[in-house]
Amino acid sequence: MERPAWAPRSIDISVPSVSRIYDYFLGGSHNFEVDREAARRAMEFAPGLPKIMQANRAFMRRAVRWAAGEGITQFLDVGSGIPTFGNVHEVAQAASPGARVVYVDHDPVAVAHSQAVLEGNEHAGVVAADLRKPQEILGSPVVRDLIDPERPVALLLVAILHFVEDADDPYAAVAELTEALAPGSVLVLTHASYEGMPVAREQSEAMVDVYKDIRLPLIMRTRDEVARFFEGYDMVEPGLVPMPYWRPETDPQDEDPYTFCGFAGVGRTA
Repeated sequence: MERPAWAPRSIDISVPSVSRIYDYFLGGSHNFEVDREAARRAMEFAPGLPKIMQANRAFMRRAVRWAAGEGITQFLDVGSGIPTFGNVHEVAQAASPGARVVYVDHDPVAVAHSQAVLEGNEHAGVVAADLRKPQEILGSPVVRDLIDPERPVALLLVAILHFVEDADDPYAAVAELTEALAPGSVLVLTHASYEGMPVAREQSEAMVDVYKDIRLPLIMRTRDEVARFFEGYDMVEPGLVPMPYWRPETDPQDEDPYTFCGFAGVGRTA
């Protein structure tokens, strides 16, 4: 397999990546055949996966605009992935010029392309770090330079927590990040779930097995398990709901059935 010029030399292009599979589902070009093959295998069991990813991005944009409208001007996007049109910094800085944004990802391709996209943007930066190690994020020079710990922050965990296994205690990681946020901060979150999937449970489980086979476990949690991530937050209306139902800008009934699987929500600290 020939290495594209944009691919960092440090990465193994024969191993699939969550962020590059996500990029493929969104119609991006920064993915390899190994990522595309994994995506196509998963789509054999859940053909609507690209619709789910698009719904994630649409929710994220609505939530960022809402947060900016509430006066929040700092955004920490953990598990940000490979840049696509309508990124957090574009939405936030359009709504609130001068808003500060930090992207965090552990995929070298995602980090490299975020750095390229952000070149010349003095109010945005990127950190190579892992959600499972919150102190690496909070202690990074980029976060210290761009994020004022005394002012509210929008912490975005969009389509990332379902890739953190229970053994790695994702609840503790979210709590540790939450403890570092100023009062009035918000948590913006989406999470995959079997609930709402428009196919039989056995078919959904076969899709999950594809991720397991490529050593990228996809953890489908119940609504109650997802709600636990919001401990310490007051839920913003309409609460924890399927993505199309969170402050929709168009009629949710027009959405693809796949977009209703999983949950989205925003919480605010006192």
